[in-house]
Amino acid sequence: MASVWDSVVGQDRAVDQLRHAVINPVHAFLLVGVEGCGSEEAARACASFLLSGDENPADRVNEMAMRGAHPDVHEFRRAGASILTDEAEEIVRIASTTPSEASRKVIIMHEVNLMSPGAAAKLLKTVEEPPPGVFFILLADQIGDSLVTIASRCVTVHFGLLEDDTIASVLMQSGISEITARTAARSSHGSLSRARLLASDAQLVQRRKFFANIPKRIDGTGATVAAIVEQILALLDDAVEPMQRSHESEIDNLEKTLAVMGVKRGGKKILEDRHKREIRRYRTDELRAGLTEVASVYRNELALNGHIHRPEAYVTAVNRLHEGMRRLSLNVNEAIMLRDLIWSLPSPQADAALQFVLENKE
Repeated sequence: MASVWDSVVGQDRAVDQLRHAVINPVHAFLLVGVEGCGSEEAARACASFLLSGDENPADRVNEMAMRGAHPDVHEFRRAGASILTDEAEEIVRIASTTPSEASRKVIIMHEVNLMSPGAAAKLLKTVEEPPPGVFFILLADQIGDSLVTIASRCVTVHFGLLEDDTIASVLMQSGISEITARTAARSSHGSLSRARLLASDAQLVQRRKFFANIPKRIDGTGATVAAIVEQILALLDDAVEPMQRSHESEIDNLEKTLAVMGVKRGGKKILEDRHKREIRRYRTDELRAGLTEVASVYRNELALNGHIHRPEAYVTAVNRLHEGMRRLSLNVNEAIMLRDLIWSLPSPQADAALQFVLENKE
């Protein structure tokens, strides 16, 4: 029998935990997992059951909740780099209002790990003791220091990274070729939504090869570093094209809907702002994936080559690459960060040549 939980793939343990928890629900749930792991689908499935008490996806309440259209399911996404106090105040206000149709109200908050300390303090009491019939479902990539207190007031459910085979299977079921599906799955870092975008990206394989080849190109000159950085930025511009096409279609559909309704304005600016955030996030994820490819080159050298002349330089390179990935979340200037990072990386070919010279001298 079909169920609202069928929309969550590859997360049997998390679904089983939620399925039991919503029968006698607590006031707040915290779903922890990376974007695209199934936590968003699980949040909507959870919300639909809380309103209807039924798993049937054909139920009117469930159908509306699952597509984000039920008036008593409120989803909040950050407007900027983090969830700010004024946004938290709006959530508190919404929580205090009477449900429109049902006897319950569900508030889904995305990326609560990116909540400012002021916003977290503002929300704490409402999440801890919401009005009767109000439920919070919070989504986070991870539980950081700013989220520990709120997390202690919630039932926490962890979502793991999706297996490559699971992602590839879903993509192939939608008509994508096996080679493309498996390539996208390997580069998705456990995210089905990212894999779907990558599967529509014809240049994915070429980008992965480009990044893996960077250590071989390093020759100690600034000109080479500048050329590599320029090419990386151009590749990132190409990488976001599938998402930009999707956004253009979404805006076009919105404009058609507004035209039918006879409305000139109706959320287009909000949609465009969300698109900008999504582009930035996707671009950052793609750069992070590329730097992971570079780091794997140095790891492989350390693991397979027992005659590296300067193994400590390779360890340092891996650490610097991971530090660069971490800094990407701080909205750093990509070009400056990449120039500094690539300039600091060792050249495996130069080290191999030096090792050859030293061995022949002996």
